Amino acid sequence: MRIRLEFLGVARLVTGAKEDFFDLHEGATYRELVCHLGRRYPALIGDVIQPSGDRLQGPNIFCSKHTSIIKPEQMAHPLHDGDQLVLMSLSAGG
Repeated sequence: MRIRLEFLGVARLVTGAKEDFFDLHEGATYRELVCHLGRRYPALIGDVIQPSGDRLQGPNIFCSKHTSIIKPEQMAHPLHDGDQLVLMSLSAGG
């Protein structure tokens, strides 16, 4: 499945990218997306991704264009093909 991820704030500054696409296995979770993100952009670890590499560093969040803010307790929820997400910092306001 393919996920579109738009970067805002610190994530955009660190990656130098406006957006990226991730091809993940069917049933992949938000947490797995964070792991892929950290491997593709290791400079995000510390400021945007926690040192463990599997969770976002507060106040960074995923926001779904179809629902709303993805809460920490939802990180084990599955993504769906075609999901469009934004990675942003709440303190930056997007």
